[in-house]
Parts: sequence; C-alpha cells; structure tokens
Amino acid sequence: MRFEDEPVTPGDPLPILPGHSSFGRLERVLRAGGFAVTAEIAPPDSANPADVYERAALFDGCVDAMNATDGSGANCHMSSIGMCSLLARRGYAMVMQISARDRNRIAIQGDVLGAAAMGVASILCLTGDGVDVGDHPQAKPVFDLDSMSMLGMIRAMRDESRFLSGRELSEAPHVFLGAAANPFAPPLDYRPHRLAKKVAAGAQFVQTQYCFDIAAFRRYMAAVRDAGTHEKVFILAGVGPLASVRSAEWIRANVPGVHIPDAVIARLRGARDQRREGVRLCVDLIRQIREIEGVHGVHIMAYRQERRVAEIVEESGVLGGRKPWRPAVDWTDADWDQGSAAPPLRPGMRQLEQAS
Repeated sequence: MRFEDEPVTPGDPLPILPGHSSFGRLERVLRAGGFAVTAEIAPPDSANPADVYERAALFDGCVDAMNATDGSGANCHMSSIGMCSLLARRGYAMVMQISARDRNRIAIQGDVLGAAAMGVASILCLTGDGVDVGDHPQAKPVFDLDSMSMLGMIRAMRDESRFLSGRELSEAPHVFLGAAANPFAPPLDYRPHRLAKKVAAGAQFVQTQYCFDIAAFRRYMAAVRDAGTHEKVFILAGVGPLASVRSAEWIRANVPGVHIPDAVIARLRGARDQRREGVRLCVDLIRQIREIEGVHGVHIMAYRQERRVAEIVEESGVLGGRKPWRPAVDWTDADWDQGSAAPPLRPGMRQLEQAS
C-alpha cells in the first residue's frame, strides 16, 4: 500500500481502479488487503453544520470511513444524506445508510443519485426498525422494499445504468454496496445463509451487530467460510465500548440480537473503573477478531462514547501502522471563510489508500 495525493471533488472524483465499483477510500483499503476500520457518527438534533463537523473531527486520522446513520432506532435526527453531503465536501469517506422503513423506491433511487453526485461512494442498505420502537410511533412506515430488494435495485442502477422501472440513466452511480448482518440472532444456523442471500443480492461489504461473544462469532465465521461466502464479501465485525455493567445488562435485555456473555458482565462488575474497563474489553475483542479468518475489518459503534474511538484504535493497533486521511492536515480555518458551510476543495486535498 502507499499514500497518494490526488485531486478530488464531488464533481471530479478519483478514477475507479480496475475491479472496483467506486472511487471511495473504503473500497480501496479493503481491496488492497487492509484491515479496515469504520465508525458510526451520531447525527445531531440540529440544523447547524458545525455540530456535524465537531462530531466528525473525533474520528480524524483513526478511521477509514464513517457511517452516517439514518433514523436508527426509528428516532428522528439529521438525515444521513445531509450529513454525508456536508462531510463528503470536506473529503471524508462516508457510508450513507438508507432505511427502507421511511422511503419508497422512487425516493431511494433519487437519494442514491443525489448522494453519488455529492461524492458519497458507499451505501449501506437496511430494512430499518419498526416505528413503534422510536420517538414517533404514530408515523406511517413505508417498507416498500427490504434490504435485499434495495440492494438489487441499486446494483441495477450501478451495473445496468437503469432505474427499477427500466428507464435508462445517463450516468450510473458508482457506489460500493453494503448490508448489515447479525450473527447472533436466532435461529443461529440460518445466519450464514442469510448473509449469502444478501451477497447474492448485491452486498459487497457487511457490517455486523456488536460481537461480544467471540466463541459464537468464530462458529458463525466457520460456517461462512465453509460456504465460501468470505471470498465474495468484505466482513467488518461490529464492536464498541460498554460504559458500565448497568448499560451492558440493559442492552442484553432490551436490544434484540445483541448477546453479551455472563463473563463480560462479570468482568465489568469487578472493575474499579467500569468505563475504562469497557474500553479495554473493546480493545481485547478487536485483537481477537482480527485473528479470525475471513474478517476484513471492524465497525466501531461507540454510542455516546465517540471520544473513545481514537483511544480504542490506537491501543488495539488495528490499523497496523496505516494512517487514514484526515482533513486537519490539509486545510486550516485560515483557508476558508468562517461563514461558509465548508472549506474550498482543491487538488491534493485528500490522501487515499491504494494498492502499490
């Protein structure tokens, strides 16, 4: 691998390398054999772009891409496409999440074209949580599509340059397609088959639910390898720091598909500083996950603990010496008008990982 300066703006993207679907940094890191690190950026309950930039700065230089969530938990926040628009202009590699819960096929296809035009290179397709669990239970869910049919639709837009209706596109969206996977939701023996179906539908990378049970995750990955699915998709295992034994017990009891073993609960309960122990646990899990064949990276979900992400990445050594691009080294506040929404883009603004 090597770092290389190349000009990039939303309207003038990097060239797409042979065998790649997008110009994005996440795809380049994965296809070059790097162990990728992504993180979830929490959207603000605000219309102020400074709130987005402040949150993104916590991940500068320590992640390869950031997921902008889309009404996760069926709660309303700033939109994923809005966050991606702001941050892509600063050169961040964004993963735009799309929940089928809130949009029909017309809206989704329009958002995909708009996002691609703004420089978004990766899209994560989700079915979405039911509205009854969120802060607007009176809302009407859409669910025109599910995650698999959405994957197929966007893949056709990219590869066949057409809408789902059959109408041709004048320019296809060059995007790297992703999906979510939950290795721990029953029935467990169906989970590897579910993953294979998403790959067949068009998923090129997957990000999993939290992996606190390494033994169970190893069994899942063994089944994935037996099916040969690990050779067809990039798998990023979900990890995150637990703030306390109380929060761990609440998650275990209330969040479907998240299994936290008794040993993890006991470890937190016995710690003098439970928050710090949660970080150590996350570091330990990353180190173990990295040794599992077929895993290509980790996806860090540090809800309300975003400031811990840089610490977790550094202590785990997960980047193996790589230094992901960060905007702070390429521009300063003096480079742009403080009243502007974003700094001017210019040649050499980004550094992207590429194969030698």
